Amino acid sequence: MEEKEGGGFHRAAKRLRTEEDTGVRELEDGEEEEEEEEEEDTASEEAVGSGCIESRSRRSSGKDGVEDSHRIPPSPVVHVRGLCDAVVEADLVEALDKFGNICYVMMMPFKRQALVEFDSVESAERCVTRGAREPVYIADQQAFFNFSTSQRITRPTNADDPSSKNKVLLLSIQNPLYPITTDVLYTVCNPVGNVLRIVIFKRNGIQAMVEFESVEDAQKAKLALNGADIYSGCCTLKIEYARPNRLNVVRNDNTSWDYTKPFLLHRERGKGRQRQAILGEHPSNGYGPHCPLLPLPANSRYRRSNEPIQDMISYPPLLPKTFPSTSSSSSLLGSSSVAMVSGLHPTKMNCSRIFNLFCLYGNVEKVKFMKSVPGTALVEMGDEYAVDRAVTHLNSIKVFGKKLNVCVSKQQAVIPSQVFELADGSSSYQDFSLTRNNRFSSAHSSRNIIQPPAAVLHFYNAPPTLSQHQLLKLCSEHNVPEFTKFKVFDAKPSSKTLSGLLEFDSKTEAVEALTVLNHHQIRIPSSSNPFTLKLCFSTSSHL
Repeated sequence: MEEKEGGGFHRAAKRLRTEEDTGVRELEDGEEEEEEEEEEDTASEEAVGSGCIESRSRRSSGKDGVEDSHRIPPSPVVHVRGLCDAVVEADLVEALDKFGNICYVMMMPFKRQALVEFDSVESAERCVTRGAREPVYIADQQAFFNFSTSQRITRPTNADDPSSKNKVLLLSIQNPLYPITTDVLYTVCNPVGNVLRIVIFKRNGIQAMVEFESVEDAQKAKLALNGADIYSGCCTLKIEYARPNRLNVVRNDNTSWDYTKPFLLHRERGKGRQRQAILGEHPSNGYGPHCPLLPLPANSRYRRSNEPIQDMISYPPLLPKTFPSTSSSSSLLGSSSVAMVSGLHPTKMNCSRIFNLFCLYGNVEKVKFMKSVPGTALVEMGDEYAVDRAVTHLNSIKVFGKKLNVCVSKQQAVIPSQVFELADGSSSYQDFSLTRNNRFSSAHSSRNIIQPPAAVLHFYNAPPTLSQHQLLKLCSEHNVPEFTKFKVFDAKPSSKTLSGLLEFDSKTEAVEALTVLNHHQIRIPSSSNPFTLKLCFSTSSHL
């Protein structure tokens, strides 16, 4: 469900719109950064995530804000906008508890917004009225307030008890650009409260449950970490109280760990906990130098007083691709940068279409179909992290009626042997290492947002004259499902390209359209060079 917003809010809200709203994004030649911001301003409906409520807000400022806000009947739930990047739940509680007791906070970090539920309508009214009359600052930045149409924020825990808490937290990791392991989460959570057990699972994206020693420790962790980034600009934490009150861990590895039973399963020497720290730069993105990790700041108000202050440490570099793997395929360090994908449609899939899909999660170097195993291909990517992202988001999705199975390959590289002709006449092997369509090696690669497959596609780098009719005709010519809704982002008069959103009836239809039409070249009479249409999955749930 979503927190919807209407038009009319002052232009300062433009700062709220960031790259997260459009999925993977890359500036093309002739595009300008300002144009990108204007495009994002027009996306009015987005997915907030699991456990959110559906509400509607009207943007306003000054005197208009007082009138607009009160068109919505007063509610205990307040919609907060204009938050800074680094704000966490504790900052909201610290700034707003003067208006009354706060029952629950729902962070929307990508939108720099939040929902705050007070224990009474009167408390919420004091907050909204004060915010309309004079500036209210949260983490040293002015915030804006209005009522939500919902009377309560939905919790994943006991629905009958608004104040129910639990010592087990549910962590949803948004935009997981880098792998999330028990080591990472222990390093993030344990400085705040004693961690007993961690379980990581991949159902709706990457989620984890962390069991603390007490409800108080869990409450402190939720306050301190909800809305924060594990690494700068990515791996953002959205935290709620979980349903179970105890975790059952059967083995200690990268996806589960019981810290009360350290000998449940020995790790390899050198694979112990890395004292990684929240908000530090990730040590390696596969294309740049290795960086040190930053510990939780010594002066952090969330650090436990008896937590020792560690020195800065370095993350071990990735093993070269030529080294044999010494760990299982589930372990990322030292694993393969080659993914194996099976279940491919025998006549509709080829190397280029595999590239169109996999390039959203990392650079694709080579693709090779296996002659001995029909419907199976090897995809060599830029690094092991890219393979992990592809496995996380593409495994078990349906393409052309076939369910894909994506896993880590035992191969360390793709060798162009036994090349043959596919059913469509194209080659079974293709090298993409020099293509400009790889999105993770440009100067703007840091803007790429890892987004799971969705029913809404973001298109960009299209000709400025492209119309809805032309796009529908393109779908028809290539025998892919047609979109049901079309939206174009406003662009500057000087803009050389067009971008917008396409909504399909289902996620499966959107996946098929992207697989076929991503990087399709469109020629127009007024340009000597074709436009390469680029597609990616959007964070918008619908138009």
